Amino acid sequence: MQAVFDYLRNNDTAFLEQLRDYLRFPSVSAQPQHKADMRACADWAVSHCRLIGLQTRLCPTPGNPVILAGTPRRQGRPHYLVYGHYDVQPPDPLDLWKTPPFEARIEGDNLIARGSCDNKGQHFVHLKAVEAYLKTGTELPVDITFLIEGEEEVGSDHLVDFLKEHRQELACDGIVISDNGIPSLKHPALTYSLRGVAAMEVKLTGPSRDLHSGLFGGSVDNPAMALCQMLGSLRDRRGRITIPGFYDDVVKLSAYERRQLAKLPFSEGQYRKLLGVKALFGEQSYTAIEQRSARPTCEINGLTSGYQGAGSKTIIPSWASAKLTFRLVPDMKPKKIQQLVARHLKEVCPPTMRIELEVGHSGEPYLMSPTGPQAQAALRALKGAFGQESLLLREGGSIPIVNDFRKILGVDTLLLGLSLPDDNPHSPNEKFSLTCFRRGMAMSAKLWEELGALDR
Repeated sequence: MQAVFDYLRNNDTAFLEQLRDYLRFPSVSAQPQHKADMRACADWAVSHCRLIGLQTRLCPTPGNPVILAGTPRRQGRPHYLVYGHYDVQPPDPLDLWKTPPFEARIEGDNLIARGSCDNKGQHFVHLKAVEAYLKTGTELPVDITFLIEGEEEVGSDHLVDFLKEHRQELACDGIVISDNGIPSLKHPALTYSLRGVAAMEVKLTGPSRDLHSGLFGGSVDNPAMALCQMLGSLRDRRGRITIPGFYDDVVKLSAYERRQLAKLPFSEGQYRKLLGVKALFGEQSYTAIEQRSARPTCEINGLTSGYQGAGSKTIIPSWASAKLTFRLVPDMKPKKIQQLVARHLKEVCPPTMRIELEVGHSGEPYLMSPTGPQAQAALRALKGAFGQESLLLREGGSIPIVNDFRKILGVDTLLLGLSLPDDNPHSPNEKFSLTCFRRGMAMSAKLWEELGALDR
């Protein structure tokens, strides 16, 4: 193993320049004008994987191609899949960038570029760790296949079909993804759970047109008022969601999980300052960390009705609508929650209104055993690379592909994020810590040793 770490250290400058080359491609999957850039970026990644020594091919899909690159398969050896994506978010608004988004500039300990942490830099560390094994002749304890797609930022529309078509080839013992974050350099963490999501839209219609509030007000119900009253019935003053049956399938946090979450760094004052709020609010009996990562939520994302222009316009609006999302935790089911919400809204809707409900996107929550052997192996790899106690983390966001991996390939995913809280993914001035880049390569090298030892 020492040869592997020596190789990583001795080639640090070269690796960083290679990553900068990768980041210079404006591989924006959401914008058709970058179609050629997407293909050029994929071709670069294919060539680079072959230079490392991986058996590599570019696989067409109805959208952007998928890259498969792997070590030779050996009978009786465990096989792991590493997932990443070469597409990036649009860089807009450009005027907020301190440096051009695709020039990949180094400032202090940061590499600034679109895609630096989301996700080119994060999956690149795993490629370099495997390269260190192959170039030094050090035996890899496991077989590894990289699956790098080009449509993550637009919903991975074709990846599920790709997984089904290549199910036998991609059969593995587990999946590794570094496409999320850690609290700080002093707190490396394995994310073992993700919240799911269920979206809906509700619209109330009262009169057939906007009415004069002086001539008709008092005799006609106001859709905006009625909708606000209905939405107010979704949550009580203690932060608890009041929809009947909403909590029925929620898995209770274990004492072990609560102790782990309590170890995460948190200052209420700094958190309030970061968010710009006078006070925090959430479900009582849970900490702010638990509220934002391990408890379900009900949020109004948008509320629209009536006149929105300058000055006043004395009307009773004809209609009112709201966009809602619900963050879900294990073992909540999106379709069931959407049905419960729809039933509740219909029950509290006044007879003066016509109600329309539209179901939106959804994704299931994810949970793997934080005490299982693979999770514990990942925690040891993190501690060895960062020199700090590694923690367990629940994340409030959603990564739907993780559940698709479980359903199609039947295995769990180790979410080993390397992004820091201020790395600005999806925002101007996206960056990637060079310390995380270097420690990430060491973590990846250690991870394969730890996972290989499980099989032995």
